[in-house]
This record gives sequence, structure tokens and C-alpha cells, in this order.
Amino acid sequence: MGKSQPRAGASRTGLVTLARLQSSALREWDRLVGALETARRDPRRLGPWAVEVVRFAAKVVFVAVLPFLALVRVAVFLYDYEGWPTAFALTGGIACTAAVVTAYGAWAWHRLTGQVRLALVGRRIALPFVVAYSIYALVYLSSANAKSDRVRAYYASLHPLLRVGLSTLIVFDRDAVITDLARRPEDYKTMGLPPNDGSLHLVQRDGYAHAADLRTGGRGFLRNRLVQLYLWGLGFSTLRHTGTSDHLHVELPVR
Repeated sequence: MGKSQPRAGASRTGLVTLARLQSSALREWDRLVGALETARRDPRRLGPWAVEVVRFAAKVVFVAVLPFLALVRVAVFLYDYEGWPTAFALTGGIACTAAVVTAYGAWAWHRLTGQVRLALVGRRIALPFVVAYSIYALVYLSSANAKSDRVRAYYASLHPLLRVGLSTLIVFDRDAVITDLARRPEDYKTMGLPPNDGSLHLVQRDGYAHAADLRTGGRGFLRNRLVQLYLWGLGFSTLRHTGTSDHLHVELPVR
């Protein structure tokens, strides 16, 4: 009987210790919940400068990207979903972008002069600027953004909407490199690949190739994902895959 008393005392001590631990844990949990609720009610506690910087950066990015999104996304939508001819679809994208740039210009004009001159800004500034940029995007590819002279030579054979889309990418990513554009059936043998009659790198019935490849090596995972997301947002199909080398495949469906 004498040996049972220490066991009972140890049991009681353990229960008391466990109760104290539970009580302490509950108090700590209540403290954390209270802190979270306070942060929700007052987001400034999370860092006012950080929040403001993120908001400002998001606004700047949106304002900068919107004209290019309007140009390419609207054109791709009209071409791919509405069935418009390429020239009409691109014209629709140019018109939407001109409207966006006109709004930007009219806002700036109003801030400087106190007047609103939509027609003047649209006719003399926005439309000429957007048309000039579109022509530039259609005909010019810098050697710094092409893997080889062969790629530059084939640039004109790429579908116009893809040309404009890739040019808008280069505006924001000056280091982007196009590694492959149009191909001939015999090129697959040269590259050590099996023939692929369904490849959109081949010239299609409209006279254009509908696919391009972009370099991904040495550019980092996040950067490559952002490029892929941007091109997807423009309305193009994208696929990261390996053939002769790791690259990002970008294509416009044949309508």
C-alpha cells in the first residue's frame, strides 16, 4: 500500500503540469488570433510603405502594358474567335490601342493645360504613333533578338499577329531571343527530328508560319514563367518543351 502513494502523487503532478501547458498554449493561441484580427482591421500594421510601393508598381505596370495588350489581344481575339481576316483584325487592334493612347494623352494634356482635346490628341499623336509602331513591329527584328541571320531572314514569313506580339515582348524584355521561326520539311532531318507535317513552324495555307521558339536557357525560372504568362495573356498558345534544345514554343492557331 505504501508504494501506491508516490504513483498517485506523480499522476496528480502530471495532470497539473498538463493543465498548465494547455492553459499556456491556449493563451498563446488567443494572443496570435488577436494579433491577426488586429492586422486585418488595420492593414497598415503590415507595412504601409510596402503596401503603397506595391500598389504604385502595379499601377505603373498596368498603364505601361495596357496599350500593348489592347493592340495584340484585341487583334488575336478578332482573328481567332470572330474569324476576321488578319488585316482587319490588326486594324481593330490598332484602333483600340489608339483609343487607349488617346485617353492617356488627353489626360496629360488636361493636367498641363486644363483643356480636353480628344480629337486633336487622337488624330495627331495617338493614331500616327500606334500605326508607326505597328509597321515597325511587322518589318523589323533586331539582330540582338534573333539567334541567327537565318531567323531574321524568315521573320517576314511569320504571321503578322505573331510578329507584333513578339515585338511587344521585346519592348519589355530586351534580352529575349527568337531561336526558330519558319521551317521547311527537310529542316527536320537536318535537326535530327522526325518529320512533322502538322507543325505550325511550316508555312500554312495562308502563306505564313504560325509558330516561333524563344530561348529559355540561362534566363531563370521566374523570368521564363513571366514571359510565358505574358504571351498567354496576349492570346497565344505557349508550350515549354525540349526538341533540339529547351525552349518556349509560341503559336497562333490556324483559322
